[in-house]
Amino acid sequence: MSTSTPEPVVTLDEAARLAKIAGIHERETVASFHRWFAEETLALRSTPDLADHLKDDEEDAQEELAPLYDRLNLPHGRLELMTGIRERRFWSASYRPSEASADAGNALLEAGVDGGEVDLLIHAAVCRDRLEPATASYVHRLMGLGSSTQILDVSNACLGFLNAVVLAGGLIESGQIKRAVIVAGENGRPLVDRTIEILNRGDLDRKAIKPYFANLTIGAGAVAWSVVRRDLLDPDAPLLGEGIIETDTSNNELCQGDSAGEALEMQTDSEELLHAGIAVAERAWTQFAALTGWTTDTPELVVTHQVGKAHTKALFDAIGLDPSKNFSTFESLGNVGSVSLPLTYAMAWNEGLAARGRPALLMGIGSGLSAIIHSVTN
Repeated sequence: MSTSTPEPVVTLDEAARLAKIAGIHERETVASFHRWFAEETLALRSTPDLADHLKDDEEDAQEELAPLYDRLNLPHGRLELMTGIRERRFWSASYRPSEASADAGNALLEAGVDGGEVDLLIHAAVCRDRLEPATASYVHRLMGLGSSTQILDVSNACLGFLNAVVLAGGLIESGQIKRAVIVAGENGRPLVDRTIEILNRGDLDRKAIKPYFANLTIGAGAVAWSVVRRDLLDPDAPLLGEGIIETDTSNNELCQGDSAGEALEMQTDSEELLHAGIAVAERAWTQFAALTGWTTDTPELVVTHQVGKAHTKALFDAIGLDPSKNFSTFESLGNVGSVSLPLTYAMAWNEGLAARGRPALLMGIGSGLSAIIHSVTN
């Protein structure tokens, strides 16, 4: 495995401005579900600081929310106080999810993955370029992949990326493909901008603003993994071992989002969603422990979906995991949707916390509600 941190010099060609992408590209090998295989070359490109948003994006958000705070007599800095999120980053408004995903995918190719050997490309983000065609088609074109590559989108809220890895692994195990590339590019800017506009209308009281506050935690980022047949696996690659999927759709109304013209809108009952999500995760953990024989002492590293400090504490307390084994990125990146968990695992690897031979636990969840728990082993 090798890692590299390139100079942040990628530019977006826009009419009157240049947007620098402050990037981290991490080459990473990983993953096998159950008895498969997977080399995962993980290319992470973090979100850019734009020429027109040179200040910390969190500072910008707080300034734009100042009228709301003042009108309702709320403390400034409430978002960080409630969530632990200090800052986030956004793509340019004109930078499409397919471009973010393709940038991550191309960094993966630059790290050594042969684009001519990619049998399957899955775009697994919440954000998509449009309803039709599949965003994967744009990513395929931007990456210059071959005509034999199957393309499709997978969408399941913040769990979509792990769902895509499961699907790719099954196709590999069945012998239908040898290598899949999974990409995701998320951009929270349209949602955050629309939310600030709604909150500053002046007709909402404290109770009415609550369903919108979760929107303000959303950030942006992109990631790409290559999942391959075991005989193609890098010898240093960790293997994603046994796993469990638990689904409960009885509370799927607790977080709902949709387009609103050119903008996005989403409302979340954060408190109820927290309780419902933790309940699903607890049931998944019980099944996972019975399947694998793992206890809460087994993992040396725990990586979860990145929601915020309240979610992390509630999850660790409910299952009985050691908080010192947690690695988080929400403090500086916010909630990056389907990108959050794979991005966080990549950064843990880059810091030497996810080396092969150190058992790790991946715990993903999507607002439908559905959870996936997998072990990372030798």
